[in-house]
Amino acid sequence: MPKNNELFALFNQSNRKSIKWEKYFDFYEKLFAQYKNKKITFVEVGILDGGSLEIWKRFFGNNARIIGIDKNPNCKKFESEDFEIYIGSQSDQNFWKNFYNKVGNIDIILDDGGHTNDQQIITFLESVNFINNGGLHVVEDVHTSYQKHYGNPYKFSFINFSKKIIDDINYTFPGLNKFNYSLNDLVYSVEFFESIVAFKIDRNLCYTNKLLENNGISSNNVDVTVDQKIFNFRKKFKFLYKFKIVKKIERIYIRYLYKKKSNNLKSFFK
Repeated sequence: MPKNNELFALFNQSNRKSIKWEKYFDFYEKLFAQYKNKKITFVEVGILDGGSLEIWKRFFGNNARIIGIDKNPNCKKFESEDFEIYIGSQSDQNFWKNFYNKVGNIDIILDDGGHTNDQQIITFLESVNFINNGGLHVVEDVHTSYQKHYGNPYKFSFINFSKKIIDDINYTFPGLNKFNYSLNDLVYSVEFFESIVAFKIDRNLCYTNKLLENNGISSNNVDVTVDQKIFNFRKKFKFLYKFKIVKKIERIYIRYLYKKKSNNLKSFFK
């Protein structure tokens, strides 16, 4: 049970019904604490009985703009001076276009909606361009990517989509391949928790990495990160490296060596 957790206390004090998994409260504190008492726009998809909106308003403070989204038109009754409510389907791209035309940019979106692959992925893709630098897109209940009644496990599940973002981020490194479609100019990190994925958005941090070297004294030590067999190969055929074919042979040789070593790791991928 969460101890000394403000959000958990607010959860129990809420006048309206709210349902959350126990571990989420510590995750929320870690992700959202830095936004407290700031002028932010917070959006929650899926509000059911409206209890969570009350929790978020108390947690973030009076300067926060709290917006709820739900497919059920009955949820419009929760609208007040503290909350704005929009009715629509999160898998409808036109809904999101209209929503952001009215609302403008946001700082945090928490997706606690329908939990299907298309709902989670479309919500992310339609929202990510409208999240301010330093903002978050947080998706709850991603355990549905493993559940049969949500059509999973599936090659194009939300979790597999999230794993692809890891490749996007790493492919900003110079010299690596590029995807035809990539979000590495928006998402600079991804954090995984049990049943929650948090995407951190900041365009300013998505620049191409550079190798830096200071003016310190070099000891001229050999870089031991290179496999000794590869080091010996380079040393032996150094005079031939002016020919492209030698570099190609080296790459084949490296793949052979590391694939052979990686066979010992197969049990960790089962």
